[in-house]
Order: sequence, then structure tokens, then C-alpha cells
Amino acid sequence: MSAKNPEYDFKWCPGCGDFGVRRAIEAALSQRKAETEQPMENNVIVAGIGCSGNMVHLLEGDQPYGIHGIHGRSLPIALGVKMGRPDLNVMVVAGDGDFLSIGQEHIAPQAARNLDITAIIMDNAVYGLTKGQSSPTTKLDAVTSSTPFGKSEQALNPLMLYLTLGVSYLASHVSTRVKDLGTTIVDAMNHRGFSIVHVQSPCTTYNNTFQELKGNPKKGIAPLAWDIPEQHDPSDLEQAYEIVNQGGVPLGVIYRDTERPPLHDRVDEINSKSFERKVKSMIESYAI
Repeated sequence: MSAKNPEYDFKWCPGCGDFGVRRAIEAALSQRKAETEQPMENNVIVAGIGCSGNMVHLLEGDQPYGIHGIHGRSLPIALGVKMGRPDLNVMVVAGDGDFLSIGQEHIAPQAARNLDITAIIMDNAVYGLTKGQSSPTTKLDAVTSSTPFGKSEQALNPLMLYLTLGVSYLASHVSTRVKDLGTTIVDAMNHRGFSIVHVQSPCTTYNNTFQELKGNPKKGIAPLAWDIPEQHDPSDLEQAYEIVNQGGVPLGVIYRDTERPPLHDRVDEINSKSFERKVKSMIESYAI
């Protein structure tokens, strides 16, 4: 429930990581608006289903255009928006359950096309909205409402998946570093191609990983989150794989390929090679 949606019966749990992601997105869109001098309505946010998908209803301030789609299909909807209006800045907001389960089949095609959109993935390693079932990123042996005797599958490594599928921009972050996350989202939106910012956004109700991410020296818990070294070259794919293989949660830009043209550039090139046929000639081509 919010001021602009007083009848919308949804709210995030206190302490949810998605609050931090929301602030980062709002800051990033405001910065983009100032830099491009384009109205906020030139930004389109396509949402999936889940706690993260409700982002379009809970954003505050100047509003972008929002589309709350269907489960796992945020990328096909974003493809339609971007191909119809390539001048718009299109962002996908989704969760690990939405984007990496039923939606996983759509990542590879958009990576191959290098669709010019930005996807913000909020990963809490659980299906939070539907009461704590295991998701693709839930750890092996984890006990959840859908795996009462432990999860039988290994946890998916989303960063490795994105690199393997050929995403042209990849960043990793945590929801607690709002300012840095906002800056990264701006960088991702400025990238010409398929950019993904994968954010660890803990669920305080079903999978609270804040302590593991930050670390707790008193309890002997080493932090999972770590800063990518300044000397890292994000244009080097081998270095990107090395970063991902180190484990934990790297913070920053992992990979950036600026050489590949985005999909709409390739479509424009194809259209320039085609020619328009007149109705009469089309009818005559079917005449016997």
C-alpha cells in the first residue's frame, strides 16, 4: 500500500532488502532524468511476479511507466517494449524465483540478441511472497516449506550463468549499499546492450542472510560480500570468470563488453538493406 496506490494490498516485511534496492532505483532514475533531460515517463519498468515484482507499485516520487507482467515473462515483455520504442529506457525488476526458474529460458535469447535493457535481480534465495519455498539459488540441503527434509539440488550460480550465456554487462551488489548500488544501476543503464545487476536482497522472514553478507567477527563469521579490486579489468572475460570463481558476493562491475552492438542497431542495419514493395507488385507476384 502506498500514497499513489491506497487500495493496493501489499507491503514488504520490515527490514526487507528490497527497500534498499527501491531507493537505489529511485536515485538512479532521478540521476538519469537530470543527465538526459528526458521526462521520467521515458523510463519503463517491467516487473515479474513476487516481492520484487511489486516494486512498480511501491516506487516513490516521480513515476516511470510501469508494467506488472506475468511470472517469468518480464524479458519477453521488455523485448516488445524496446523493439516498439527503442528510444525508451527499459528496466526489468525481478527476483531469483521469477527470473531464474520459469524465466531462465528467456535469458539466453536476450543475451544473444544483446537486447538494450537493464535487469535488476533481487536475490533472496527463497520464494518469499508464497511463504518460503526453495528457489534456484537456495543452498543444497536447506530446509524450507517445500523441502522439509532438505533441498536436493545444488544452488545455481547466477553470475556464472549470466557470463556463460553471453550477457554483455554484469554487476553484482548487495541491497545495503544503496548509494553504490544506485551508481552501478546508472552505469548499467548507460551500457548499450543487455545489462544485469544481480543484487543480494535478503528476506528477513524466510531467509535472513544480512549477517552472512556483512560478517560478524565476534561470532567468527567471515563476510560473503567483498569488493572487486580496483585493478580488475571488466572488459576481460577471463578476469570476469576469475572474479566469479572466487565465490562469495563480489561487489561492483564484473564484466562489460562495449564492442557488441545492441539489437536495435542490428535491426536498423537489416532494415537498411531491405526494400519496400508496392501493393500492386505484391499482388502480381501471386498471380498465375
